[in-house]
Amino acid sequence: MASHAHKQRTVRRSLAAAMPIALLAAIGVAGTAAGAPGPEDGGARGAYVEGKATLADTPLGAFSNSLLPGSVADDRGIDLGGIGSDLYPAGRKGEFWTVTDRGPNGQIKVDGKKRRTFPVPGFDPAIVKVRVSGGRVQVLKAIAITTRSGRPVTGLPNQASRDEAPYTYDAKTPLPYDPNGLDTEGIVRAADGTFWLADEYGPSLVHVSARGEVLTRYVPKGLNLKGADYPVVESLPAILLKRKTNRGFEGLAQLPGGDLVLAVQSPLSVPDTAAGEKSRNARLLRFSPKKRAVTAEYAYRFDAVDVVDPGEDDPSELKISALVAIGGDRLLVQERTDKASRIHRVTLPRGRGMLGSAWDDPTTSPSYEQTEDPVTAGVPVLRKTLVVDFTKVVGVPGKVEGIALTGRDTLALINDNDFGMTDGPGAFDTHGRLVDSGIDTTVTYVRLPRPLRG
Repeated sequence: MASHAHKQRTVRRSLAAAMPIALLAAIGVAGTAAGAPGPEDGGARGAYVEGKATLADTPLGAFSNSLLPGSVADDRGIDLGGIGSDLYPAGRKGEFWTVTDRGPNGQIKVDGKKRRTFPVPGFDPAIVKVRVSGGRVQVLKAIAITTRSGRPVTGLPNQASRDEAPYTYDAKTPLPYDPNGLDTEGIVRAADGTFWLADEYGPSLVHVSARGEVLTRYVPKGLNLKGADYPVVESLPAILLKRKTNRGFEGLAQLPGGDLVLAVQSPLSVPDTAAGEKSRNARLLRFSPKKRAVTAEYAYRFDAVDVVDPGEDDPSELKISALVAIGGDRLLVQERTDKASRIHRVTLPRGRGMLGSAWDDPTTSPSYEQTEDPVTAGVPVLRKTLVVDFTKVVGVPGKVEGIALTGRDTLALINDNDFGMTDGPGAFDTHGRLVDSGIDTTVTYVRLPRPLRG
């Protein structure tokens, strides 16, 4: 039986069906009221939530078809969501650029093996500009991400040799792979109005015009992606071909001079999957848009998983989902599981770091990923300083994937609500309509006890 939250959403959808999308975008749902400013948990060193806002329920089909008419025939009762993959200031107070991920997806076991489902295969990833006002998150603008011919890139996997096979919502019918498909996760906006996006599939760095057209997709050397309807350039280190399935680039930051920093979400599978699952050693890359090339690669080591998330003992749950530039060569790096999140500050050193070294050679043994003490092994690991532990801040949601600095001492956080989807056969009712998880997309403001920049 559908949950009470799902019933309420169904009523709202019936009321909204006749409304134009522009009107729907302007409607907000009040979020949790924020209390008076003040420390709520001394264990967080004085950090506290000072405000929260919620995205309105908007039918996904109406949203998608307003951008690309006819792209979604049936949204299966799913609302717009998933825009919490990243958060980037849009210039005006309370306004941000966000990006969806690949769209609604889940997993269902068939004969003991998990199948990746795409209940709305026509969904096209989009860049979404929002305004946070009071308790509401309002959609101001949306830009469909398209190929050179103006077709949707889609969020479907690229290659049978590297990506999970896509299936329909019930995991019964295979869907086609799409070499144009993107699983967009990180976003920044360049001074010329174009966008840079981080993608998990390749993994790749994607340059997108102000209108949403993919200008260039930068991928690892040797990826051999064929059939894409946009330029594909193999310029990233080949070692990235060893990324875990569905764990490519996720964090993306833009330094003051224009260089980009990307985070591989999880340790690479070098030399094999087992090594990657156990490892705490991740990688950041610096990319120069002027040179169109990676200029440095940095070693980053996670804290122990039970330090990041006291309720977790599996190191494979550790991820980097957000990077934030805070001036000069300084960054905030988020370490998280789906339930917990911590922010560290690092300063990027001069030089190429690990780039082109033995640690970029998959035959090196032991690999960087296998090294228990990288510093002793001679790996130049980034030094980090803990800024805030969100598990000790009352009111911070789970699965925070986007973070932006707003002012000297305030962070805006956005969560990924997975379009209200859950895994398993119970994600949809007997009519093929979503049984919504009840988790909303929210933007949460956290005041820190001391400024991050002057």
